Amino acid sequence: MAGIEIKKISKNIWEIPQHGKMIVPGRIFASENLVGKIKKDETIKQICNVASLPGIVKYSIALPDAHMGYGFSVGGVAAFDIDKGIISPGGIGFDINCGVRLLSSNLSKNEFLKKRKETAIKIRKDIPSGVGRAGYFRLSEKEIKEILKDGVNWAIRNGYGEKEDAENCEDGGCLLGAEPDKVSARAVGRGRNQLGTIGAGNHFLEIQEVEEIIDEKAAEAFGIKKGKICVLIHSGSRGLGHQTCSDYIVKMEEKYGHSHLADRQLAYAPIKSRLGEDYIGAMKSAANFAFCNRQLISHLVREAFKKYFPASELKLVYDVAHNIAKQEEFEIDGKKRKLYVHRKGATRSFGKGNKAIPKKYRNIGQPIFIPGSMGTASYVLAGQNKAGKISFSSAPHGAGRELSRSYAVKNISAQKIKEQLKKKDILIEAGSVKGIAEEAPEAYKDVEEVVRVSHELGIAKKVAKLKPLAVIKG
Repeated sequence: MAGIEIKKISKNIWEIPQHGKMIVPGRIFASENLVGKIKKDETIKQICNVASLPGIVKYSIALPDAHMGYGFSVGGVAAFDIDKGIISPGGIGFDINCGVRLLSSNLSKNEFLKKRKETAIKIRKDIPSGVGRAGYFRLSEKEIKEILKDGVNWAIRNGYGEKEDAENCEDGGCLLGAEPDKVSARAVGRGRNQLGTIGAGNHFLEIQEVEEIIDEKAAEAFGIKKGKICVLIHSGSRGLGHQTCSDYIVKMEEKYGHSHLADRQLAYAPIKSRLGEDYIGAMKSAANFAFCNRQLISHLVREAFKKYFPASELKLVYDVAHNIAKQEEFEIDGKKRKLYVHRKGATRSFGKGNKAIPKKYRNIGQPIFIPGSMGTASYVLAGQNKAGKISFSSAPHGAGRELSRSYAVKNISAQKIKEQLKKKDILIEAGSVKGIAEEAPEAYKDVEEVVRVSHELGIAKKVAKLKPLAVIKG
């Protein structure tokens, strides 16, 4: 990235002077010798490219887990003026509403370990993982359309959860304004049999122990207790979301071209154009599909636990979206403005008092989950109002990749990873050897550093540390 100057403004915050846009850095930016460390990585270039998009407000932001992505960097955030701004599929991602939810339980670590192997095997059997894998649920096109409209509510109506589950989801697990008819038949076909499945890549289901409570008041509000078992689920809209993104990238290129773009992966449509509105309706539909997918996965997890632990209770703490664009209000230069915020590999971070989060969390802030990698800790955090001033109320969604998947497969031994996990007393159930190598702990940044930066910046506050006991991967 020769030719791009990066200036240190304050601890953990840097600026790209030529573009006048502030970035919030992660480990990739945490050294004085930044450029030399990322010669083959285009993360900073992508941040600069986003800064050039029409209608962008204030900053193009990179969160502490930022790494190279499609169009936007993963861990990238940008807000656009409703009237003059754009909507870009590359600023949301192929896996629309890839997200994560946490289930708390009344089980102790010692209780769980007695049936750990059996529970993990049943979960892997009942909840398929891997590319294109079909799941337990076989639904008609009519049912899929209902899910695209109603999200989590469809699952609850059909006996796959309780009303409280919807209350503990971002936006109630259902984005209003979804337009199923804007989702192509091909996308519906790809997603029809994939509900209740994890998928591949960095998606997972992890059974964890609450190892440390950092903020007692917040942990109590979230229902998290030291020594108890919890389940972290990371999945999204599967083939339906991927096809929806692909469909609209093509439509936007055909309608508006790409020769004027710094990167053709940033194809966009004006928010208030017919095509922009069509994409937003389709995106919301795919997001509802993802909310329902995680709800159905939760149902199957609860059933698996009931088989081996009849007295078990798994309650949904919260469910958050990672890849999404939403209309939100922020104070900009002393005036309140409605903006369309793109979060690509980023979680919303609303602080104390925000009416968009459940009442029971309003004295604390929104629950946030930052997964580590296989073999490392994950964290529960609470949203902070300071994030509204720094990052358009956004926080990291994970540790963030440091090595590409292809490099990891070529250079990291899956067998060695299994041995390392065994030494840490972590059970792994995976659909493929390749999947284990791709998601090796060495392929990711240090989650401790990502969480530290987030906490010190004030965009999210540490609440609890979770230790993996069993990992189910694609």
